[in-house]
Amino acid sequence: MKIGDKVSVVDEDLSGVVTSVKGNIVVFKDEYGFTHQYPKEKLVPKDSDLYENIRVVRKAEPKKTISKKHQKNHLVLDLHFHNLVKNPNDYDSFERLFIQKEKLIEVIEFCRKNNLKRLEIVHGIGDGTLQRMVRDVLESQVNIDFYNKEILHHQSGAVMVEFH
Repeated sequence: MKIGDKVSVVDEDLSGVVTSVKGNIVVFKDEYGFTHQYPKEKLVPKDSDLYENIRVVRKAEPKKTISKKHQKNHLVLDLHFHNLVKNPNDYDSFERLFIQKEKLIEVIEFCRKNNLKRLEIVHGIGDGTLQRMVRDVLESQVNIDFYNKEILHHQSGAVMVEFH
């Protein structure tokens, strides 16, 4: 190292220009005009020309392996009545709600048996009868968390269920 070289201190956020060298001790002035003394072993040259001819090699990001169990999309249960039976007009409102409730319980049991982690229940926005039934069934279950899928909790047409 010689006078006029730019140096940085190892393990500290401190750098400056060498003003004098006395044996093993180097004195340098930082950007604010303060002088500092350090042994040569604690300093490294700060030379931008060192890195000009070095080619930067970009390595590909390693692929993160995901287990097959977690690659699956969550199961979606659509409780709209026309998706559950062939002739929806053949049922009165009580029978409709009963069939929807049975289907909901059946799918929850299926998820538990097959160790599925998430279930999305689509109930639609209507007058709220089906939404209340879904909430009542979910509240009676253990080891689950559920929340409305939409950000606005009122008038969301789906509920996301997570199994523990």
